[in-house]
Amino acid sequence: QVQLVESGGGSVQAGGSLRLSCAASGYTFSTYNMGWFRQTPGKEREGVAAISTAGGGLTYYADSVKGRFTISQDNAKNTVYLQMNSLKPEDTATYYCAAGGVRRGIRPTYEYNYWGQGTQVTVSS
Repeated sequence: QVQLVESGGGSVQAGGSLRLSCAASGYTFSTYNMGWFRQTPGKEREGVAAISTAGGGLTYYADSVKGRFTISQDNAKNTVYLQMNSLKPEDTATYYCAAGGVRRGIRPTYEYNYWGQGTQVTVSS
């Protein structure tokens, strides 16, 4: 049974940092590419970052987070991380990790097979 478990969310002030973790289990880690998405009430889920776990760890970022967020993987721990620096109030959202697909880049949500339960990030001004 595939499981993705996120952790690391919380509340910070603008300019602060958080690191999100997504622990994967139930499948071979390199089978699926992985991504981080975020969603606020009333809005569609948007892709934030993605990593090609089987493709040399190539990384991709949305323009809104480029230079501030870093996605990385630890194959020994079957875990993907999202380091978020210089956080802004507009980064406030529920963050989800996702696994799936074979195409690189931040893919549409329907291309991801599995999702975590989400972790809340709140950035105050």
